[in-house]
Amino acid sequence: MNTAYKPDYTYWQNALNFKFGPVHDGEPQLGFFVKRNKGGSEIPVAIWEKDGEVFCLIGDKAGGFKEASDIWTWVCEYPITHDEYKRMVSGEHKPAPIGHNSQETGNPFDDLALQWQDDQEQAKALLAKPIETQEQADMAASWAKRLAEISKKATDLHKVEKQPHLDAGRAVDDKWRDLKEEPKALSTKIKRAMDGYLQKLERERLEQERKAREEAEKARREAEELAQKDAAAAAELMAKAEQAEKAAKAENASAGRTGAKVSMRTFVSAEITDFDALLMALKDREEIKELVQVLANRAAKANVQLLGMKIKEEKRAA
Repeated sequence: MNTAYKPDYTYWQNALNFKFGPVHDGEPQLGFFVKRNKGGSEIPVAIWEKDGEVFCLIGDKAGGFKEASDIWTWVCEYPITHDEYKRMVSGEHKPAPIGHNSQETGNPFDDLALQWQDDQEQAKALLAKPIETQEQADMAASWAKRLAEISKKATDLHKVEKQPHLDAGRAVDDKWRDLKEEPKALSTKIKRAMDGYLQKLERERLEQERKAREEAEKARREAEELAQKDAAAAAELMAKAEQAEKAAKAENASAGRTGAKVSMRTFVSAEITDFDALLMALKDREEIKELVQVLANRAAKANVQLLGMKIKEEKRAA
């Protein structure tokens, strides 16, 4: 045991009031704590001093200073009261880590929400003033870890609760997929088979329109010429021109009866003839800027230097 330091209950008492630190490897402090395992189980830990020697009890395994030192950094952030320790040892109660609301509901969501409700107030209080000392930094790191654990636990619980719905949704998708997609695909295939015939009708229609327009224009010119000589004859020619114009407005080529009619439609799309020019024309649009930023970030993470960008690195707490 290192006699240069004096273990006492001050750290534990402060930790119960959300005041942590400093923490040093090999210097366990006295008190009652919980060791949290990856599987979610929690082991009660007691560390005490007698006749100048440090002892510990990890679950039901007794140890001395070495065992207390080995486990110290794993339990220092999770103090519990002596009463909670006794209840945990007796099997009557499984204590929650520091920051948990003591009103357990038995519902994982509600329990975690209560813990978050308690912890966020303490964490926000920590941010009320700047972090300027090692002790404050250690406390901030502890809070960051605990809040990240809440998020991870919420993520895991969310996945567990949602998984049956995802499985059920996939089962429904699988059930209906063929009945949705195969008829649609066959319908599209039939329409494509009609394209050639309808395009032929469309060409014929356009040719009829062209001839009708020529006849209408010819009749209009003749009417204008006769208007100078014979008003009645001119009116007759004007009527003929109007009929020719109506004939020029024929309907699009189509097939099928009402309710099952397939007709030619105009589909508008862009054919890119000069990619660089088009890109310059679109460069100020917000969605283009966002897409370029995403692609630049990918290049930077892959350590690929491109023209017009530089790879920037910054250190942030994580």
